[in-house]
Amino acid sequence: MVSTALRRSSQAILRISIGPSQTPNASRRRSARAVLQKDAQRLSLLLLLTPFLLWILLLVVLPQLGIVGISLREKVGPRQFTFGLANYLAFVQEPIYWNTLLRTAVMSILVTFLALLVGFPVAYYIAKIAPYRSQTALFLLCLVPLWVSDLVRAFGWIVLLRETGLISGALQAIGIIKGPIELLYNDATVVVGLVYTVVLFMIVPLVSTLNGMDNSLLEAGHNLGGSRITVFRRIVVPYAMPGIVAGCIIVFMMTAGSYLTPILLGGKNSMWFTEQIYDQFITRYNWESGATFGVLLLAFTSFVVWLGLRLTGQKLATTVAKD
Repeated sequence: MVSTALRRSSQAILRISIGPSQTPNASRRRSARAVLQKDAQRLSLLLLLTPFLLWILLLVVLPQLGIVGISLREKVGPRQFTFGLANYLAFVQEPIYWNTLLRTAVMSILVTFLALLVGFPVAYYIAKIAPYRSQTALFLLCLVPLWVSDLVRAFGWIVLLRETGLISGALQAIGIIKGPIELLYNDATVVVGLVYTVVLFMIVPLVSTLNGMDNSLLEAGHNLGGSRITVFRRIVVPYAMPGIVAGCIIVFMMTAGSYLTPILLGGKNSMWFTEQIYDQFITRYNWESGATFGVLLLAFTSFVVWLGLRLTGQKLATTVAKD
């Protein structure tokens, strides 16, 4: 009896000392609730990411793996294939192919540079100079060219630049030229058309990055005696570098993979690598060579992007995730 009473008294004292909310059962319930909340969060994240992961897997990863597999096939007979690197060796041994790839890369870098020169002042004006109420309207105004397809925009340039186009007619009307002049089917026209097509994709990341820059940084630079050029070089450009790199990556990849604009504005003299890919797949029905060209284009452009990141000291993860 005495031992039972003592045990009950000790249990009562223990409950009083740790409180009703600190009992083992309450702790277990809280732990169970915490586990359930974590599981619910993980499930929600999984459900949100599932469509994106399926999209990446079905429309990006699997097609790319299929293209790589096709590029490694060697045709040894009717419907008979073996695996090897003959398609890649044939590409290296044919100068016109890798010269076209190098030419496409150089032209794409030129278009990227010109798009940066055109897009940075526009982005800076929208983000830092324009009144707050008009920023949205100006940004939406930049989206107007995307309301029509690349095909329609390319034909718009053809209407302007052809021999009987508006520019040639205007130059004849004011007496600058005596006869019609053909402004199409040259590299300059291709570059202009591509810059017009991709400049928006340079403006968007720049505006997003410059919007996050505090104006007090610019004021401090001027108060310390810095000129406009010095403030721009020492403050604006370093802060905007993630947006610059992101825009350059997007523009370069889009330009290198462009097909309609170089073909329509450059004509037979365009010498764009995507035209070679189209010719192998559609005209010659040589899927092995076409897949090889596609893999090499992806690998080469990825190498150029990697080299650009190394030269600028940026990282792809921090560049893409920059607020």
